[in-house]
Amino acid sequence: MSEPETRVVLRPVAGPLALGFFGLAAATFVMSGLQLGWVDPAEGKQVALCILAFTVPLQFTASLFGFLARDGVAATGMGLLSGIWAAVGLVTFTGKPGSTSDALGLFLLVAGAAMWAPASSAFVSKLAPALVLTTAGVRFVVTGLYQLTGSEAWEDAAGVIGLVLAALAVYAACAAEFEDVLKRPLLPLGRRGRGRLAVEGPYAEQIADVAREPGVRQQL
Repeated sequence: MSEPETRVVLRPVAGPLALGFFGLAAATFVMSGLQLGWVDPAEGKQVALCILAFTVPLQFTASLFGFLARDGVAATGMGLLSGIWAAVGLVTFTGKPGSTSDALGLFLLVAGAAMWAPASSAFVSKLAPALVLTTAGVRFVVTGLYQLTGSEAWEDAAGVIGLVLAALAVYAACAAEFEDVLKRPLLPLGRRGRGRLAVEGPYAEQIADVAREPGVRQQL
């Protein structure tokens, strides 16, 4: 007697990393401008609106498509970034220009540490996204220290790290977009292990463990 068969339907989707990383680059760049004094503190609400209107929806969308693409790093990383920037944007918008917030500071310490979970997972598959997520975590932690202390040194450090993060995010976004469109790497993403298998390995190997993935197995 033959065993019952189960069909799992997979749907191709566009890679979400470029969308999310471009959103990250914009948010961290304008926030660095505010922290380094390039933008007047009185324009803090405009900075917040840029983040809320542009970055948050882009990263939320990238997170959803990360889940659909069965990429836990993209899904978790972009979901965290979307929520963190939403909190930063709302607190900045509702607060007084140039003020700090202990509540936001504590939040950013935890949120920054949380970013290192998807970052550490990414290091075994894609180095460029791993560096972006790691730097994002550092950026949030340092910003949290500024919010808690009000120290200009921490503010300047957060601004500089934010600029480095923006550059890394733009690079990773371009690399991911070129790879997605050209179907070959133009700028290296640093793929290795399962990350390299995903674009170079036989299709049968890529779906070998699908029966044990969330949504297919009985429980999460």
